Amino acid sequence: MSTRIWLSIIVMGAVTVAIRLLPLTLIRKPLKNRFLLSFLHYVPYVTLAVMTFPAIVESCETPLAGLAALAVGAYAAWQGANMVSVAAICSITAFILGFI
Repeated sequence: MSTRIWLSIIVMGAVTVAIRLLPLTLIRKPLKNRFLLSFLHYVPYVTLAVMTFPAIVESCETPLAGLAALAVGAYAAWQGANMVSVAAICSITAFILGFI
């Protein structure tokens, strides 16, 4: 392998380690900022939404069927349906609209 590839791997590894270690070393006290705590509370939900939204829309032959399944699933979740029910409702909606 060339030197450039090894240098790239080392730099990427250093950046990854720095990103993971800096918060541990710089933030030693409990966080008291309400805005920052609220922001960190919603990060997992936003990350999950960002990863799943494109997959839902692009899973069907037509994006409208994916969007409709997303809307129906969001409504079912808002009404209190559990995750298995929401997944089933989304799948059935996308399956039916895929034939139309």
